[in-house]
Amino acid sequence: MNKLLVTVDIVLFTLLERRLQVLLIKRLAPPFVGSYALPGGFVLEDESLDAAAQRELHEETGVDASNGDVYLEQLYTFGEPGRDPRGRVVTVAYYALVSNSQILKAGTDASDASWFAVDELPQLAFDHTQIIEYAHRRIRNKLDYTSVGFELLPEKFTLTELQVVHEAILGEKLDKRNFRRKILQQGIVEATKELQKAGRKPAQLYRFSS
Repeated sequence: MNKLLVTVDIVLFTLLERRLQVLLIKRLAPPFVGSYALPGGFVLEDESLDAAAQRELHEETGVDASNGDVYLEQLYTFGEPGRDPRGRVVTVAYYALVSNSQILKAGTDASDASWFAVDELPQLAFDHTQIIEYAHRRIRNKLDYTSVGFELLPEKFTLTELQVVHEAILGEKLDKRNFRRKILQQGIVEATKELQKAGRKPAQLYRFSS
């Protein structure tokens, strides 16, 4: 009987140059040597799935999700036969969100760690294109009823910055007036006593109301 192996893969999103981007590593170990892939690896016998996801993310990219600065949530389990040439491998995928591009480093089985726009991905190893598409669909669907979009922002932000996040995730331009009216009516943001002094006119800073 073939042994069932379990891995974790992490789809790490951020916002760079007004575009939603995902972190990829270039593989040093077989299979798919030299191909880009999601950070991830095998779950150890003595660790939980969440601990494995945090460990792999830190080992392969230098991003530390254990301190609460990175939003990390279990996404879906992918287990189609033949998805991994090494054998019967099931992966538990996670998605994570960071408010900016943290310092990245390539780990022991990766030669490079880089950000790629979700609509301009290179050829990926395994079924990682499918996993990224699923993760992107998840955050797009959760945008209107959860705080997921705020995870890509600093603690205090302008409504323009929040609109940029929504546009990057949705992949479409939004009407400024309608967007602001909708956000303020929902009561999910509250104004601070601070202004962002950029450009000709200072902009009101907001924060997530919860």
